[in-house]
Amino acid sequence: MDGKKRILSGMRPTGALHMGNYLGALTNWVAMQDQYDCFYFVADWHALTTDYENPRSMQTFVHELVLDWLSSGLSPEKSTLFIQSRIPEHAELFLILSMITPVPWLERNPTYKDQILQLQNKDLSTFGFLGYPVLQAADIIMYKAQGVPVGVDQVPHVEITREIARRFNFLYTPVFPEPEAILTHTPKILGTDRRKMSKSYGNAIFLSDTPEQVRSKVMQMITDPQRAKRSDPGDPDICNVYEFHKLYTRPADAAQIHAQCRGAQIGCVECKKAMGGNLIQALGPIHEKRRYYQEHPEMITEIIAAGSCKAAQVAKQTMQEVRAALKITY
Repeated sequence: MDGKKRILSGMRPTGALHMGNYLGALTNWVAMQDQYDCFYFVADWHALTTDYENPRSMQTFVHELVLDWLSSGLSPEKSTLFIQSRIPEHAELFLILSMITPVPWLERNPTYKDQILQLQNKDLSTFGFLGYPVLQAADIIMYKAQGVPVGVDQVPHVEITREIARRFNFLYTPVFPEPEAILTHTPKILGTDRRKMSKSYGNAIFLSDTPEQVRSKVMQMITDPQRAKRSDPGDPDICNVYEFHKLYTRPADAAQIHAQCRGAQIGCVECKKAMGGNLIQALGPIHEKRRYYQEHPEMITEIIAAGSCKAAQVAKQTMQEVRAALKITY
C-alpha cells in the first residue's frame, strides 16, 4: 500500500450514471486516488438484492458502469477496479459473518425500512435483502479497508460494518480493522423536476447524454416555482438551475446571475441556456474519454481482469486468516 490508507467503495450496476451519482460520489472517488490506496468495485451481487428477477440486464450495465468510471477520471494505474462476483471469497466471508450477526442489527437498519416503503412494487421479503449489510461488511473488511467514503446519510452502513468486525475480532482472533466513515462533500443536486435525481423518475441528466440531450433536459428543468412571469423577482437559492451555476459557472458570473434573478433582470430561459452551455463544456472531457474507450472496448475488459486479479489475491490472503481464526484449516 506504500503507506497509504486503504479505502473501498462500490456501485451497483443498475443503469447509466447520472449527474447525481457523479457529483455525489464519483468526483470524490477521483479526487481520492492520489491520497489513498483505492479499491472500487462493481457491486453486481448487491444489485440482485432488489433486481433478482432481471439479472440479464447487468451484463450491459457492468460494462457501462466501468465505462462511466474511466470516462470520469478513475485510473487503473491509481485504483483497483474490480467486479464483486469475480471474487467468490466475498460470498464465503458473507456466509461466515451471517452466522455471527444478530438479526435485530439488520432489522433496525434505516435503509432497510426506507427501501421497503419506496419499492412496494417489488417483493423484498428475502434473506438477501435483509442481510445485504452483512455482504456489504464482507466487501469492506475483506480488503481491510480503513476508510469508506460516504455521505452523512450512509454513516449507519459503515457503523454496522464496524460492529460486525468488532464482534468477529472479539469471538475469534483480531483480524479486521474497524473502518472509519470518510465523510465526503455532496452538492445539493436535484433532478429536472426538483425531486431526487433518479433514472426511475425520468428526471436525470446522464454522463452519457449527448450535448443535444443535455441542452434539452436543462431547458425542461423546473426553476423557482413561485416565479410565474419573467417580470417576477426570483429566488435563486431555491432554484436547481442555480445550484448547477454554482458548480459550472465562473463565480463572478454566477454572482451576477444571482443578483439579476432577484431583480427580475434575467429570465429563466436565458439562465438555463447559459448554464446548459457551461455544463456541456464541463462534460466535454468526459465525453472525449468515453469515445476513446468505446473505440477500444478491449481495454475495459483488460482493466476489469487486471483489477479483479489483484483483488482476488488480497481476498485469498484474508480468507486464509479468517479460516485460521475459526480453526477450520483442516
